[in-house]
Amino acid sequence: MSFQPNPGDELIINDEVYVVGSHPAAPGLAYAQAGRQGIVYQLLDKSGVLHKAKALKVFFPKFRIPAMVYQSEYMESYGDIPGLQVCKRDVLTPERNGDLIAEQPDLLYAVLMPWVYGKTWFDCLTEQNRLEPSDSLALAKSLAAIGSAMEQKGVAHCDLSAPNVMIPFFSEVELPEGVSPVELVDVEQMYSTKMDRPDTLLAGSPGYAAHRTVHSGLWSAYADRFAGAVIIAEMLGWSDQTVVDRAWGESYFDQLETQTPCERYYILRKSLESRWGNRLSELFVRAWESQDLSSCPTFGEWLVVLNSLSAEQIPSVMSVEPEPEKEAPVLAGAVASAEVLPVVVSPTVPEGARGDKEIIDRLFRQARELEEAGKPEAALEVYRSLYHFTEEGSPLQVEVQAAIQGLEQQLDPSHPAEPVRPVWHRSKKVMISAAAAIVILAGTIPTVQILADRANTKQLEAARLAEEQKKQEARRQAEEAVKLKAEEERKAKEAEALALAEKKAAEEKAQQEAARQELQSKYDRQAKYEQYLAWKKERDERLAAEAAAEEKRKAEEATAAAKANQAAAKVAAERKEKVLNLISLYNKAYSSQEGGREDKARGFATQFTKLYETDSSYLHSVGEVGYRVSSVYKYLSDSDFRLPKI
Repeated sequence: MSFQPNPGDELIINDEVYVVGSHPAAPGLAYAQAGRQGIVYQLLDKSGVLHKAKALKVFFPKFRIPAMVYQSEYMESYGDIPGLQVCKRDVLTPERNGDLIAEQPDLLYAVLMPWVYGKTWFDCLTEQNRLEPSDSLALAKSLAAIGSAMEQKGVAHCDLSAPNVMIPFFSEVELPEGVSPVELVDVEQMYSTKMDRPDTLLAGSPGYAAHRTVHSGLWSAYADRFAGAVIIAEMLGWSDQTVVDRAWGESYFDQLETQTPCERYYILRKSLESRWGNRLSELFVRAWESQDLSSCPTFGEWLVVLNSLSAEQIPSVMSVEPEPEKEAPVLAGAVASAEVLPVVVSPTVPEGARGDKEIIDRLFRQARELEEAGKPEAALEVYRSLYHFTEEGSPLQVEVQAAIQGLEQQLDPSHPAEPVRPVWHRSKKVMISAAAAIVILAGTIPTVQILADRANTKQLEAARLAEEQKKQEARRQAEEAVKLKAEEERKAKEAEALALAEKKAAEEKAQQEAARQELQSKYDRQAKYEQYLAWKKERDERLAAEAAAEEKRKAEEATAAAKANQAAAKVAAERKEKVLNLISLYNKAYSSQEGGREDKARGFATQFTKLYETDSSYLHSVGEVGYRVSSVYKYLSDSDFRLPKI
């Protein structure tokens, strides 16, 4: 785009002067944020009040749609919903902003709206900083409240994702009271029964779009339910370090994991259940396992459960750390006889999940498809998840285990995989070896006792050495403290002597300065008197000239006022005649349409628009002309539209 402003550039929009803001991280560049449909620039108010800043969204050519003017008029009513202040927007049109658009053509149908301070939820995810539980709950409540208010009005965002969720809650700028902790941006795809379907539908963002609708596009009253459930769960889970550490990256879930029984799903589900209660966990499970968007919980259901959580129910900041496993002693002779199967490390599988045939089939098919598509890394991840749903010792588990080892060998040829050994209860060799191990175990008990005694002696010796080291460290620190104190006393004495010398020098300098100032003041008084005489003479001459100029100006103003009154009367007469002609043309178009004469109706409608556009800024505010204009434009764009009788 050719519109590339610099910091400090002034723009006059709707008779208001704005200044292009400077990027906080790059002072030489304009503060701009790129999105899928355009670039948003920060415009600061001329007064310098930060919370009065505006956002100017300049669309890419594909998304410069004239109907956005009509769409923004309807959006205005939703701007009073907390969290939707960006709906209070003005569209730059040729009629109202012709001079600016002529100078900057890229500003055609650009949108001016409030600037939302704070980071995005996307920023919170990528920074991977755990939130306080109270902050998580506040953000989740705010998002649920916004979604509930939108659902009650039959409205949906239709592109709900981490980059489009702003968090003024974390803003460094002091904002007025009553500002919503969460704000939604990029509302151009908004659904409403009063707005037209967009020409191009977005398929949702990775990690937040239900996989059953991702290819068909989102534009319905239910479009936000699944994405909203995921973001609310992320906000609540972000107070759990385990969830934060397992995040995929730009969202908690990988795009391929959406609505699958993956590892991250069970981690987040378990966190919600243990930290926030079964009711929240059940809502998330309903959304994750839903067959369509209308089956997902409403935002109102989320809000009811979140509001029921009191301050005492907020989980503790410190998460419970798992206890370390105790290391089992190694028995001499038993190692040589035992057969050990490879182990795949993963989180605990929820009770009842292992052996679920539907889950197993889905994961197995997904892994095979990824493997055939040449994506071994993704296939390996799915195989590892599948491993924990298979029955112990089953043929399927052996097959999955072999697939894991094969993919690991393929991805890392430098470490050859161990051959898959037969399951113990199907191998005679293992049974014989196990029996031999039992016999050997019985004979090695004294040896184990001796090894245990030696280990105990080593532990006592290590404890003694550690205690000796602590004593030496304490002595060293005491000696350093004495040296440090002596050094501080020496520096204090030197500083005191230096301060006395500086004080004496300052007093001598002050005396000299006082004498100099006294002499200088005499010269200054004389100079001021001479300046006063010169100023008085100049003032008298200037006042005489201004009096003459004022008389001349008043005469010219009187003449100009008479001409302006004549011009105003002429303009008023012309505008009155235009209003009458517009009403006449609308009535003719309505009568022609009612009489079935579509050609005449369209001709009158065209004449109506041409006459209206000659002075649209005035005519739009006169009586019912604005309503007639909206109806005529709809009729010209839709031949099936019926002009209302006015």
